Amino acid sequence: MSIDLEKRNIKFLTCVFLAVSTFGVYSQIQGHEFINFDDPIFITENSNLKKGLTRESIIWAFTNTSDQNWIPLTWISHFLDYQIFGLNPGGHHLTNLLLHIANVLILFLVLFRITGGIWQSGFVAALFALHPLNVESIAWVAERKNVLSTFFCLLTLGAYSYYVCKPEVKRYLLVVLCFILGLMSKPMLVTLPFVLLLLDYWPLGRLKNENKNDSPALAENPVSFYSLIFEKLPLFFISIGGSIATYIIQKSGGAVNSSELLPLQERFVNALVSYIKYLEMMVWPQKLAILYPHSYPALSLWKGLACAVILVCITIAVIKKVEQKPYFAIGWFWYLGTLVPVIGIVQVGVQAMADRYAYVPLIGIFIMVAWGIPELLAKLRQKRKILIILTGLYIPILMVVTWNQVGHWKSSITIFGHTIKVLDTKHPDFSKVHNLLGNALRDKGLNEEAITQYKKAINLNPNYSGAYNNLGNALLDQGGIEEAISHFKKAIELSTDFYLLHRNLGIALLDKGLTEEAILSFKKVIKFNPDFVSAYDDLGLILFSKGKVGEAIPYFIKAIKLKPDFANAYDHLGSALFALGKFEEADLHYRMAIQLKPGLAQAHNNLGNSLYRQKKIEEAISHFKKAIKLKPDYDQAEKNLRKALNSLKEQS
Repeated sequence: MSIDLEKRNIKFLTCVFLAVSTFGVYSQIQGHEFINFDDPIFITENSNLKKGLTRESIIWAFTNTSDQNWIPLTWISHFLDYQIFGLNPGGHHLTNLLLHIANVLILFLVLFRITGGIWQSGFVAALFALHPLNVESIAWVAERKNVLSTFFCLLTLGAYSYYVCKPEVKRYLLVVLCFILGLMSKPMLVTLPFVLLLLDYWPLGRLKNENKNDSPALAENPVSFYSLIFEKLPLFFISIGGSIATYIIQKSGGAVNSSELLPLQERFVNALVSYIKYLEMMVWPQKLAILYPHSYPALSLWKGLACAVILVCITIAVIKKVEQKPYFAIGWFWYLGTLVPVIGIVQVGVQAMADRYAYVPLIGIFIMVAWGIPELLAKLRQKRKILIILTGLYIPILMVVTWNQVGHWKSSITIFGHTIKVLDTKHPDFSKVHNLLGNALRDKGLNEEAITQYKKAINLNPNYSGAYNNLGNALLDQGGIEEAISHFKKAIELSTDFYLLHRNLGIALLDKGLTEEAILSFKKVIKFNPDFVSAYDDLGLILFSKGKVGEAIPYFIKAIKLKPDFANAYDHLGSALFALGKFEEADLHYRMAIQLKPGLAQAHNNLGNSLYRQKKIEEAISHFKKAIKLKPDYDQAEKNLRKALNSLKEQS
């Protein structure tokens, strides 16, 4: 068998192993639920998503920045998923998994192409495929942007290796296109042009006098460093533009924390510690969580300085060995550089770090390991056997740990419960985890357990308005109206412009019979959010119940104007017109409600009443029967039907 044929067979078998092992470890996510953290924004509560992949939704994807990022391709991928799978979480998870498998295979093939090291490339791809630190990016549907942007990142590297073989404009444009598509999936890729410069040094050997003989030099004519910089100017300009646009979008969206909330010194200390922490988690992946809150002021300056010393020492060491062992320096600077956008100097969100941020950066460390360990064992007589044994032991262990970590992502309850168990932090930022766990428990009907979590959230952060609001809702479910009202008022006190808080308070006041106060609360909802449709309908219903029919009608009309397909508002407007004796006008609105929502039993019953008053008894009977068919326990419709049947009998 020729060497080339043997390598092709090994390459094929490696691809099969990578694909099968990755799918096997992650296959359980097809039975997982959506998580109530970010998944509602992207999928479950996104009204635009439910339009499917249409011209209108695509335009929205390219103009929307609601995630504090411009990520049109990510949005389109979610639209496509909904078009195929609806709200079945298994399908959305499967897409993430397939993208991850594609990333694994592309990484292996690109590394093998540019280095010629088939075993090293396979080992890097296996670590990338199966390391538990990468679980978050695959098992969390909202992190589609991470796996999708990495897909285009690796395609960019592949296109670049293709360009290096034969520098042509059309090949360069392919590199630019893949890079732009990556940025349109997630802007974290802004440092990718620097990665290409690293690869120019090793393994591509494009620098003059730097053509390394331990890898296949794809470039026939090495050039100067300045030529390589000039060559990448378009990519650098795209990166700069993307960075500026992302900062502006995140700043305007309120995602960027001010220096008052998180001082610059704390950010630098956290960044230095995080660089070391990611390495520690790579070596010993334990206590992995969905949220790592900042631990300042416990995160002391001396700890930051100690981490800085370690980073500097490693950097000096790899630079000293750059000529003999270039992969150490390339892998190390890959890691340092690709983490810069998410290391926290510009702080977005409350997290100190996140597993998903290491998805691309750790590839650099994996390169150091894959090429470095064989080098360290080079003088041993049984080097090959030792490497096979180590790999044979390590990869299965990694698979077991990753399988267990994937299991923690089964639902919101399991992932937040796991996070609380492994971190057990007392920092105020951790209150969000207790609050989210409370929401998950309440969604499952576990109200008492939810209340416990909301109270823990408030104990950690007494100024957390969202926890007061959710505690109020949970208490309201149990009939604790007085206590619920007090918590809603506390939430409003802490966040006066949060319109949903006023709506919840209005509902609680209404339950207590304080109608006039409830009306004021609903009017505040409209004041803070003039486009909140339900508030107009709610306010109309309250006024209608008070007998203020004339005042109620404009609110129903406004609700319909804001949402022309609001079937319930048509039904309510019909009832108001019926109360004024305008039966024919009422009929029009009842019929519109039924047309928009054929299953609305109340509209059939109300239309039947109106028709009965107009002596159209047979037609009225048909609508009463329809209402009962839709809602078998509809007592009022049954009474109306009996009355109508008696009237029909008397007529005959």
